[in-house]
Amino acid sequence: MPRAQRRAQILEAATRAFARTGFAATGLDQVAAEAGVTHVILYRHFASKSDLYRAALDRACTRLTDAVGIDDYDENSIPTLLRAAAADPDGFRLLFRHAAREPEFRDVIDSLRTESTDIAARNVADVIPEGPWRDWAARLLPTLTLEAVIAWLDAGRPDPDRAAERIAHAVHAVIDAARTE
Repeated sequence: MPRAQRRAQILEAATRAFARTGFAATGLDQVAAEAGVTHVILYRHFASKSDLYRAALDRACTRLTDAVGIDDYDENSIPTLLRAAAADPDGFRLLFRHAAREPEFRDVIDSLRTESTDIAARNVADVIPEGPWRDWAARLLPTLTLEAVIAWLDAGRPDPDRAAERIAHAVHAVIDAARTE
C-alpha cells in the first residue's frame, strides 16, 4: 500500500479507537489491531502515541472545517454541522468529547471553542445588547450546539431531517433568554 494510503488507514483506525476510550485508555496495540498493521508499520508513520493522537485530532479538525467552514452562522450552519458529524462521528466525538479531557491536547479544543465563541458573539451582536448576557450567550451557544450534536449521535441519530430544527429551537431559546431584561 502506498505510504499516504497507509497513513490515512492508520489515522482512520486511530480515530475510531481513540473515540471509543480516549487517549489515556487506548493503547497502540489497539490502534495497530484496528488498522490491521504491526507496531513496526505504525512507528514508521508516527513517532509516538502522542504524535498519532495529535494527527488524528488535526485530521478531524480539518475535516470539520472543510465541511462547516469558519465563517458566520446562518440557517444552514446547524444542518451542515449535523451532516459533518454524521459523516465523521468518531472524529467529532474525538474532538468534542475526548480532546477536552486530555490536558496534553486541550489546546486543540480550546482553539475551536474560542473561534466558535467569537463567531457566536459576532452573530448575536445585533440582537443581544452588549454586556454580560451577550457574553453568556456567546459562550453557551457553541457548547449547547456541540453537546446537542453529540447527544444526537449517541442517541442513534434520531429523526435526522428534524434534528437541526430541534437544535435551532434550543439555540433560539438561549438567544431569547439573553435578550430578556
